[in-house]
Amino acid sequence: MFEELRVLELASVLAGPSVGQFFAELGAVVIKVENPKTSGDVTRSWKGSGEMTDDRSAYFCSANWGKKSIAINLESDEGRSIVHALVKQSDIIIVSYKPGDSRKIRMDYETLSGLNPGLIYGQITGYGSNDPRVGYDAVIQAEAGFMSVNGEPGKTSLKMPVALVDILAAHHLKEGILLALLKKARTGVGGFVEVSLIQAAISSLANQATNWLIGGKIPQKQGSSHPNIAPYGDVFLSADGYEIILAIGSDRQFEDLCGLLDIAGLAHEAAFSTNASRVANRVLLNQTLRQCFSEYDAGTIIKSMNQAKIPAGIVRNIKDVMDLPQANDLLLLSADRTGVKTYVGTPAAENSPHFLPPPHLGQHTIEILRNSLQMSGESIQKLISEGVIR
Repeated sequence: MFEELRVLELASVLAGPSVGQFFAELGAVVIKVENPKTSGDVTRSWKGSGEMTDDRSAYFCSANWGKKSIAINLESDEGRSIVHALVKQSDIIIVSYKPGDSRKIRMDYETLSGLNPGLIYGQITGYGSNDPRVGYDAVIQAEAGFMSVNGEPGKTSLKMPVALVDILAAHHLKEGILLALLKKARTGVGGFVEVSLIQAAISSLANQATNWLIGGKIPQKQGSSHPNIAPYGDVFLSADGYEIILAIGSDRQFEDLCGLLDIAGLAHEAAFSTNASRVANRVLLNQTLRQCFSEYDAGTIIKSMNQAKIPAGIVRNIKDVMDLPQANDLLLLSADRTGVKTYVGTPAAENSPHFLPPPHLGQHTIEILRNSLQMSGESIQKLISEGVIR
């Protein structure tokens, strides 16, 4: 789909690299520029307890498939010249520098667009280009309101178990870059696209934001229960110890659920006959449902609910999730590791046999300098000896 597209990635951690992997999955040539002085992308060292990996940690592998890595010291004039030469050959650049840092090393939009007027410059920041604060997912989750509604009532606020804001910001940046590509196809002109973590988070508050803006109610922690629907997000334990979650979105579904659980009369009681009444009487409702589910094995009751089109599911661990047939379609495979695609649309790009596994730091430096910039072996060795490249 994007086989002719060339992407230069000067980004680290999750948000920016996720965008780079997205374009790689769709066929683009993606070159990841890393700093050899800091051992490259910091996530190369983010290893879980007991994780025995090389410089490609499990975390790093979550967002760096399909790329080539070139290790360049951008504090040197020679290093910046190399990247500037690659910019002239690129369609898209992805950066995630702290505000002001890109200008210091001459990797800002003004400088690079001057070298390549058709360049699309995609930038991730924490709080916008005019705010010097560094953006970290956990802090943004707190400041954007997510943590205030995540957790059990009266208990400590919790962040999401994945860097959700980074992932949301990555999707926003993909959209912005794709729109810029569409504009460029029509006008021939590149452009600047910026997404801040804080605005990506705020725009994703969805109904929790409008519960305040329109409903006038500040959302509170409710565990996994939905603030506007019941029983939705509520979890119940089966007789054989599995957690079952319900997602009942209509009065008809609730009536069907009650019939299935042999408590048909409950659906017609004033306290539970409408969604509004069920939300108001959630505690009492859940007491009844908790007793009902404790009498069924999970497999039996889930099968019956699926047949009756009652939305419910078993809470799975990650191992079980990756065994699902739906997950199998998303796997990226190489000789020694497995990953997950970032693009799940249909039609999906077919995995080509040359789709690269996550790269070692500087794995493709010499290849890129030789093939893309036609540098001689002597020039490359000089750069290595001077510490400009690795």
